[in-house]
Amino acid sequence: MNDSTKGLIYLVGLGPGSYGNLTPSARDALRDSDAIIGFHSYVDQITELVQGKEIISMALGQEMERAEKAVDLANTGKTVSVVSSGDAGIYGMSGPVFKALCDRNWDGSSPRLETIPGISALQSSAALLGSPLMQDFSAVSLSDLMTPWQTICQRIEAAAWGDFVIILYNPRSMKRTHHLLEARQIILKYRLASTPVGLVKDAFRTNQKVTLTNLGDLEQTSDQVNMVTTVVIGNSTTYVHNGHMVTPRGYGEGDQTLPVK
Repeated sequence: MNDSTKGLIYLVGLGPGSYGNLTPSARDALRDSDAIIGFHSYVDQITELVQGKEIISMALGQEMERAEKAVDLANTGKTVSVVSSGDAGIYGMSGPVFKALCDRNWDGSSPRLETIPGISALQSSAALLGSPLMQDFSAVSLSDLMTPWQTICQRIEAAAWGDFVIILYNPRSMKRTHHLLEARQIILKYRLASTPVGLVKDAFRTNQKVTLTNLGDLEQTSDQVNMVTTVVIGNSTTYVHNGHMVTPRGYGEGDQTLPVK
């Protein structure tokens, strides 16, 4: 299992960005790696932990290039960490690396592959907002670089109709200034304007900002949203209590939800 003659790719989730939220397993993977590959801002977050390593930093949009480079290095016998913010398996580098491997008819064992989970944006945002994810929820990315906008709208509509708490990733960029407001309009077909909305920017980082608003007022605050903001939209039962966003699980409230394990 630990054949040192085979290269190894770690898919490392860095969590929200602060060292305190980096898992011990992620630290171990970075320490044991010969090379670190990632988007430049993610690599910059871990500079102190990767001194002396081969650093391959690439721009946004070069995900497949990063993946191909990781496979190339691993095929020479090196240990490579491919880093993602949050969790690598949630809108992270897991997909591109698996694609690069599968395109080369990977046998599933050479190079070896290990995923190191990280704290995702939805988890860190929920922690800062209060308790908004205690019922079923749906995560949707508003980026249409990989998924047609019509498909994204269909998914938002389905989640809104189903009364899921909705987490929006990649809600607004310099080019995509209208997607968040279009998503809001879809959700307003099924939810009251008073539905709580949490905006979490740079969770657990130096410039962290947490804002509570609602669907009706989201239009006025949308210019505060960017690509490092996670938007959490409550369901029909979500409320705000003393600055905390709460979606009740149902204890003592007479509903039939299953107990938390």
